[in-house]
Amino acid sequence: MTQQAPVVIGYDGSVFAAHALRKGLAVASALGAPVRIVRAWTISNAPRPRTWAPGYVPPVDDYAEAIREQLAEEVAAELAAHPDLAVSLEVPHGAAGRELVNASHDAQLVVVGTRGLGGFSGLLLGSVSDEVVEHAHCDVLVVRTRSDGEAELPLAD
Repeated sequence: MTQQAPVVIGYDGSVFAAHALRKGLAVASALGAPVRIVRAWTISNAPRPRTWAPGYVPPVDDYAEAIREQLAEEVAAELAAHPDLAVSLEVPHGAAGRELVNASHDAQLVVVGTRGLGGFSGLLLGSVSDEVVEHAHCDVLVVRTRSDGEAELPLAD
């Protein structure tokens, strides 16, 4: 028996990503698919690791661990609602769009929000979701969220 391809969910901590997370977990649960939650990062958007001190630049692995801890904390409540799912948290160092496209190689679906933490609110899609839609190696589900932060459609399980 072969293992089913995962559902990849892009997550950046925004309200848009939170809706994408909820929808992605519901879809994965319905499919019986494993989940990979991906949060790409760069030094400029990473929290300070515990080893940080003035004048000392911690190793990249320390930043990755700080991101992983933050991600685990932020998604814990949603994951608790889906104890049936096999979930992995991935924190690749790099641009979000590129890392989600890379993650799509072995996925059956990538789930992203319409926007992220970027500041161009007048656009239909954010730059990351646009890049993923254009370059992913599998289907992409873009979860629409209204400008007031509410889900466009009910997020029924």
